Amino acid sequence: MIYSVVRKKDENGQYVDLEIKFGVGDLRRVLELGDSDDDPTIFPERLCKGLWCRMGFTGHINGKMIKTMFSHAYKFMIHCVVHALSHRKGAYDETSDYIMNIVTCLVLNRPYNVS
Repeated sequence: MIYSVVRKKDENGQYVDLEIKFGVGDLRRVLELGDSDDDPTIFPERLCKGLWCRMGFTGHINGKMIKTMFSHAYKFMIHCVVHALSHRKGAYDETSDYIMNIVTCLVLNRPYNVS
């Protein structure tokens, strides 16, 4: 659960602290993510790396996952996922493990626990 306090004015013009709390279920409902706790958050490394080879990855399979080493169609998809779901402030060429798990589930059309 996430707890927060918001200050707002009541009908008399006085400031009142309003306690707000929400959890993962609320996030799933409001954002309409469609995932559940039973969905995986990580895929086997062998599955991901095999898929990357089929996606046209040309770099070292055990090295850094750099989006410029994928074919053009997948490079753009990875670019969009990195910018939309990554918490980075720079170095957008490198992709982290959880981003590549999201790309894997998108390509294979499998459920993924985004929450």
